[in-house]
Amino acid sequence: MQRVRRRLAAIMCADVAQYSKLMERDEDGTLDRLKAYRSVMSALTERHNGRIVNTWGDAVIIEFVSVMEAVQCAVDIQNELSNRNASLPDMTRMEFRIGINLGDIMVEGDDIYGDGVNVAARLQELAPRGGIMLSQSVYDQVKTKIALGFDPLGPQQVKNVSEPVETYSVRLGGRNEPEANQDVSDKSRSADGRPSGAGHPQWDKDTQAVANSFEQARRWLRAQPRRVRSCVFMIGFFFLLNLVTSGLSSLWFVWPSLPFAAMLVWHVIVGRREKNPHGHTQHGD
Repeated sequence: MQRVRRRLAAIMCADVAQYSKLMERDEDGTLDRLKAYRSVMSALTERHNGRIVNTWGDAVIIEFVSVMEAVQCAVDIQNELSNRNASLPDMTRMEFRIGINLGDIMVEGDDIYGDGVNVAARLQELAPRGGIMLSQSVYDQVKTKIALGFDPLGPQQVKNVSEPVETYSVRLGGRNEPEANQDVSDKSRSADGRPSGAGHPQWDKDTQAVANSFEQARRWLRAQPRRVRSCVFMIGFFFLLNLVTSGLSSLWFVWPSLPFAAMLVWHVIVGRREKNPHGHTQHGD
């Protein structure tokens, strides 16, 4: 009987999303595609110095000495399989879900066991179709060393694991930037491919500044008496009417707005005096 040994390893678990439905639609075609896709996974695993531990049904367990190699192998697998799926109808596409965990495992012969494997299997169940899910231990090792984006999904309670597992989804093709900055349309890019508007840091700052100004103005207006709000409303009404009828080529809204602007100034001044009746300089009798 072989003695059980322990070691730290990066474990990848993968399976086919909706495998039963694929088999029901086309059993022979699904099996042929599974064999072809596993051949791709085997070649990429060898390239990244991994070891396929077990395969059963549509599932695969792979062990890596390096966490970086494990994540890069997973990315390469998903990219390669995505390219192969691109030419297939949606109903026949075979998409894998991948989970990766770094943890202590028990080794007996060629088999591995323990929480390190179990967590990877549960992460795989949480992964989206064609996606990769990482544990906190994996994320901590690769977050600054690999050109990928990561979306924190928070702690997840998984089967047969007492403590919640912190999870991170890999943003395939992205970098470590907020997702909003990645989603820049072709229309917002200049001729050299760089963002010309949305997603540009300076644009984001300017947009935020404008939004803050509008919010401050809205709060100020809500805090004013009705007479002040009425004057602002009438000035705004004439401005919009000017904009709709004449654009900005002729600013005639100024003239009908003058009486309301004068009342607005008067109400603001009087309001300040009412709030601070002793704020002015007192003269002698």
